[in-house]
Amino acid sequence: MIVVAGEALIDLVPGEAGDGVLPALLPRRGGGPYNTAVALGRLGAPAAFCSRVSADGFGEALLAGLRAAGVDVSLVQRGPEPTTLAVADVGTDGSAGYAFYAEGTADRLFELPGPLPGTVSLCLGTCSLVLEPGASAYEALLRREAERGVFTLLDPNVRAGLIPDASAYRARFRSWLPHVTLLKLSEEDARWLGGSPEQWLAEGPAAVVVTHGAAGLSVHTRSGTRHSVPAPAVEVVDTIGAGDTVNAALLHGLAERGALSRGALDTVPWPDVLRFAAHAAALTCTHAGAEPPPAGASSNAGRAGFSPSGV
Repeated sequence: MIVVAGEALIDLVPGEAGDGVLPALLPRRGGGPYNTAVALGRLGAPAAFCSRVSADGFGEALLAGLRAAGVDVSLVQRGPEPTTLAVADVGTDGSAGYAFYAEGTADRLFELPGPLPGTVSLCLGTCSLVLEPGASAYEALLRREAERGVFTLLDPNVRAGLIPDASAYRARFRSWLPHVTLLKLSEEDARWLGGSPEQWLAEGPAAVVVTHGAAGLSVHTRSGTRHSVPAPAVEVVDTIGAGDTVNAALLHGLAERGALSRGALDTVPWPDVLRFAAHAAALTCTHAGAEPPPAGASSNAGRAGFSPSGV
């Protein structure tokens, strides 16, 4: 079982309609960890979601989306507080910025669950590791499962507007690295955090994957190997959920090769895994909002089809 832990929220994405001044805002299920869990489910991976979700209508819709993707929701905590909202501002190039409405929302009150039996990998990141008191519970989950030998993937997916003390967050990020097997982050995250793959590898992870937007993906391993692949050319609607889809595709590709272990990351055929992740992310970019592709989806993204067996 691959467990994804973190927030589930509603993205409000600009639509084409509106009053001529303000665009219509269309609700879409989202949140980095939520998108990753849905993408894993759509790929056919055995996945579970671990979070705290509101009992309101948005929360019910979020759970319905997980179930439809085949994701186990038995680890989801429920609460009466409202669902977090993220208002997306999509640029002309499809990139997205966000304004968050997260005060007093359900996902912030996540509590550390009991042991996660049968778990081979744990994926965390984004707002859930920033917003207290839930952030401390997610951090404790990361440390506990890493000590049990669980493969861990961390995607910081930095939302600077939610971070009141950048220096404190950067220090906290570094404290997580000894408990991380695979660190995945964007070029923008890397610049904001102020480090390099070589520095981060020295502090704990066995491999670091960096996303470069339209330029593709690269990986650095502790053995010193480095591989890069280009991103397929697609007509981008927006980039919402693309990085989250990369997380899912990486985990799925590694799992299919029996490589969800620290020692395996030096020898895995990274170009194949990266190409699979790049293609999956490209397909996500062809839809509005976070819509990870199902297995078997196809596009003109440089391959005739998209299949988990093609990693």
